[in-house]
Amino acid sequence: MIRALWTAAGALALCLAVVGAVLPVLPTTPFVLGAAFAFAKGSPRARAWLIEHRTFGPIIVEWEAKGAIAPRYKLLACALMLLALGGSALASVSPTILTIQTICTTLAAAFILSRPNGDR
Repeated sequence: MIRALWTAAGALALCLAVVGAVLPVLPTTPFVLGAAFAFAKGSPRARAWLIEHRTFGPIIVEWEAKGAIAPRYKLLACALMLLALGGSALASVSPTILTIQTICTTLAAAFILSRPNGDR
């Protein structure tokens, strides 16, 4: 039962990662890493598939080996966060929500930029 829950959590995280690859307001990398973690506890076969995936695999391998994020992914993540923040400002989101979003975006960008550079 526990393994099934971990596998379901991994599948959900992977679905969110795929959606995040298309929508700028949802990050991809944290969900890919979360899926790898959950699959490690629930479905080694699904984790192996994810590690061997040509798009998601290198992200996981670099993160697990060095805690690294490739510069192009850093740039992409920061640009998309900035785009989402700009979209919220253009949509006239309430100042309170915009402030919270700005703080969260700034902290997320600081974390991403503080990671070592990966190979890709």
